[in-house]
Amino acid sequence: MLGCAGINGYMPDKRVIEYHLSRLHDRSPAARIKAIRELGLLGDPATLEPLQVIFKNDPDAEVRKAAQDAGRAIFLKQREQSSAS
Repeated sequence: MLGCAGINGYMPDKRVIEYHLSRLHDRSPAARIKAIRELGLLGDPATLEPLQVIFKNDPDAEVRKAAQDAGRAIFLKQREQSSAS
């Protein structure tokens, strides 16, 4: 299945991803940024849409930037994996 492996080459546990996705709604910008960075490291393409929502709607500029960076990293890795196939 294309694009299933994370950035580090393994399939992340869906429970871990769900946990970090739930942290995207934390009141603390620092907690949201930490969750976004973890999602970026996990590299699951299924998180691109939630990251895009954060990028477009979060009131904190640093959180939006973190979402943009994580989404870009996931997208580029996914594109790299698909072109290598």
